[in-house]
Amino acid sequence: MSLKEKSAWLQAISATCMYAAYLVVVLGPARSASVTGTAYQRPMITIIVAGIVVSIVAQIVMGMTSPGAAGRTDERDIGIHRHGEYVGYYVVSAGAAAALALAMAEADPFWIANVIFLAFVLAAVVTSVVKIVAYRRGF
Repeated sequence: MSLKEKSAWLQAISATCMYAAYLVVVLGPARSASVTGTAYQRPMITIIVAGIVVSIVAQIVMGMTSPGAAGRTDERDIGIHRHGEYVGYYVVSAGAAAALALAMAEADPFWIANVIFLAFVLAAVVTSVVKIVAYRRGF
């Protein structure tokens, strides 16, 4: 497994775990009250920052465990990366359109923020899955 494929796995797992942690923190107290009344801003920012830090540290550790592979990319890696990011762009664009529709409908800011956050998480996961499939099945 190449370092770029490991990186895609890492991104998919960390994005999924990050969003799951966010849901537990935000929806846990919401069982007894309205979900739109929960304080979501601080947990969202905390989870995003923690996810970024964990991903950076994991990338560093992964690079240290296989120093010979670090920094090596070939034409296939570049094509797979481009293809994955291209598909992820459509996912985040659809999420932005959904958030825009919610804003135009004057929805609660809770829903708008969470649709945007979900769009970014889904884009990260879809991008990673597309890359993993391309590495496994060929590109």
